Formats: sequence, structure tokens, C-alpha cells
Amino acid sequence: MKIHEYQAKVILREYGVPVPRGILATNPLEAQGAARQLGSGTVVVKAQIHAGGRGKAGGVKLAQSPEEVGDIADKMLGMMLKTPQTGPEGQKVRKIYVEEGCRFTREIYLGMTLDRESGRVTFMASSEGGVEIEEVAKSHPEKILKVPIDPVTGFLPFQARRMAYGLGLKGETVSAFARFATSLYNAYLATDASLAEINPLVVTDAGQVLALDAKMNFDDNALYRHPRIAAMRDPDEEDPRENQAKEHDLQYIALDGDIGCMVNGAGLAMATMDIIKLSGGRPANFLDVGGGADEQKVTAAFKLLLADANVRAVLVNIFGGIMKCDVIAKGIVAAARQVELRIPLVVRLEGTNVDLGKQILAQSGLRIVAADNLGDAAQKAVAAAKTA
Repeated sequence: MKIHEYQAKVILREYGVPVPRGILATNPLEAQGAARQLGSGTVVVKAQIHAGGRGKAGGVKLAQSPEEVGDIADKMLGMMLKTPQTGPEGQKVRKIYVEEGCRFTREIYLGMTLDRESGRVTFMASSEGGVEIEEVAKSHPEKILKVPIDPVTGFLPFQARRMAYGLGLKGETVSAFARFATSLYNAYLATDASLAEINPLVVTDAGQVLALDAKMNFDDNALYRHPRIAAMRDPDEEDPRENQAKEHDLQYIALDGDIGCMVNGAGLAMATMDIIKLSGGRPANFLDVGGGADEQKVTAAFKLLLADANVRAVLVNIFGGIMKCDVIAKGIVAAARQVELRIPLVVRLEGTNVDLGKQILAQSGLRIVAADNLGDAAQKAVAAAKTA
């Protein structure tokens, strides 16, 4: 689960991470009031969306007066902000964050996440703060420091100091950075975060460090332990189809292709998308209905696929183990009739009760293209999507 910058800063502040003062606003009048309340000369007006690259896209502006803040807010609120992470359609700005400005001498990148190769939470730091870390990793990998944390000992003081020295920090700033990194680590662990990213972390004129921006993601499987964080979810920032899928306990991720996929099992779903791509097509989604889905769940999944206007054909690929093929077949027939299916449907069934499942589909009266194997199914779905 993702949260906004202003929410991440509320959490980080509670764990001792230094962040600038800021106030949330949803209209120009509130934005002006926030600027007056902050009382500093220069303030920063930031669009609050779940995407990076806001500055280059016009989502971060400096202002020198409350009136200027109001003008910026009037233009920023409601705009479709387009960044490399939003896609070409952009993301609507519904909230802005008015934050006090500060003078700084350096920008640093500091982030932490789980390194799946080592199985350890790992700090990543770079002197190239304020820019996209992916570009730094690609063009200057030597500028990224990685510090894996032993889960038994935790984050040790010498590791924080070594990271500070590696970033070229000196004097009292080393100690300030060590305290910052330790507080960030504590916040990460205590909240079951999956990502904590500060970009940029700035060194102020006084030699202190400050989180000028903040991003936090959380492990969905641990949200039951953090109801306050779970309440920070912003449905407006999420794909409505993905929200609908969660209501039915379906694993769904929208993609930009035109072949809808319904599969049972994450591994089989990935393989299905790969073979569609290999056959010259583009999957429209990842959709795993799970191993124990019933007819109602399958019907909901099928409706979810067809709600995507870009879908020109549907490929159902089911291996019946716990999930029986006849249950899938009944769900497909029920959903297709309810939505009055008008696009090609390719179905590949294999496993428990496969013959009964195929019989149900054959007797349904629907235009269903049967496939013998996964390769055959992918080729037929790609051909159907091109001619639909």
C-alpha cells in the first residue's frame, strides 16, 4: 500500500526523523491559510499524488507570499499531472501540501527496502540526491552505497557513520545523518514498511539533515497490525478495478494490453502473460483467481476483465487442482451471459473435472474458442484480438 508524502512525514516525525513543517490543503483558500500559518518567507507547494517526478512535471512550486500560494493552488488542484510514473494519462491532483522552505547546501538520496537476493533489509544511499535513483543506478552504479542490515544485530552505529563518510559528510553532519538513518530504520521496522525513501535528504546551511521529500510503501499482509496506516489508503490514487478486485479477494494488476487474462495461480498467470507476449500479443492484466475460488468469485473476476474497455479478447487458462474445471466453466458461462459477451473468448482447461468443464462450455451456446494447450491458447487469443 502506498501513502502520500504528507502522510509519510507524519509517520516519520513520530519516530524522530527531521522533516519540515507543512500543512495539507484541498482548496486555494486553505492553501493561503497554510502559508500564513507557517509564517516563513519562502514556501513550497507540492501536488500530492502517488508518483515520483512531480517537480519536473510542474507539481512542485516555490511561492513567496500567501497570495502567490493561492494562485498556484488554484492552477495545480484539479490538473492532470503527468510524470514517468503516472503513464500518459496522468494523475488528477486532489490535494496539495504547503511546506516551509529551507536553505540547503547538498542533496542526498537515502532509501531502504528488502533486498531479496540477500534476504536482508538494505540501506541505499547516493550523493546524487534529487534525481531519479534509477538513472543513477544505470549510469553511475558506483555512486550508490548499499548497507545490508543483519536482522539479529539490527542497524549498528558504525554502519551509519560509514555510510555518512561514504557520502562525503563531515563534522557534526555525520552525527546528524547517523541519527537520521537510525530513526528511519526504526520507522521502517515498526510500521512493516516495504519501502522508505527520502529523495532528497538535504544538508541545511546549519549542517543539519532534513527529509525534504518522503515516500513510504507498506506490506499489505501486515496492515492488520496497523489500522491507522491502513486508514491512510487513498482510493482516488488507485485503479478502481484493482480496488474492486480486493473486495472479492482477487489478485489483479491492470496493464496496457488488449488480451484479458484469467488464470489460477500466480506462477501460471506470469507464464500465461509471457506466452501471450511471445506470441505477439499484449496482456491487459495480471489476474489470479486463486486455488479455491468458487463460481461467484470466478464470475466477479470475469466481469472485472470485461470492464476494461481496451480488452479485445479474453484468455482463460486454468489448471484444475484444488480449483475444479467445472466450477470455472460455470463461472465463465454465468458471467458471459450477465455481461452479454461480445468479444472473443479463448479457454484452455486442464486438470480435475476437465471433461465436465469442457462439456459445460460446449453446451452453453456461447462462442467459445477451445484450446488444447497454453501455446495454442495464446496464439488463438492473439489472432482473435487482432481481428476483433
